[in-house]
Amino acid sequence: MYLDSAYIAKYYLPEPDAVRVRAAIAEADTLISSSIAIGEMACLLHRQMREGFLTRAEIRQVLEAFLDHVTSGLWTLIPVSDSLLREASFLVSGAPQNTILRAGDAIHLTTARSVGESEIWASDRHLVSAAAHFGLLARTA
Repeated sequence: MYLDSAYIAKYYLPEPDAVRVRAAIAEADTLISSSIAIGEMACLLHRQMREGFLTRAEIRQVLEAFLDHVTSGLWTLIPVSDSLLREASFLVSGAPQNTILRAGDAIHLTTARSVGESEIWASDRHLVSAAAHFGLLARTA
């Protein structure tokens, strides 16, 4: 099961759809994401603090839990290599003109594709919209 960073966050935070995401995660054989999830989780948690949803102590607690889970193997994070970035560049350059893609989304989509996943769990509307171009089915809770 490939998840983008926002869906990884739903495992740790009481966000909308978190219960359904956790249920899907519990059924998965493997949990995969890109290694950029480490930086994205830190930024996502910082935004939660900035918007008044988490304290600095809570950010550290959630981030430590996530990193412990990475170390223990709950999450399999795929490194971002030059070849993956080149593949992402190629795929983005062939996307339809009206496709909106951010670099992180393109990396997640390319990573999911490169490890043979057929689906990506995400809620970002631009990533979801672009998934088919990368040969993936976008799943939302």
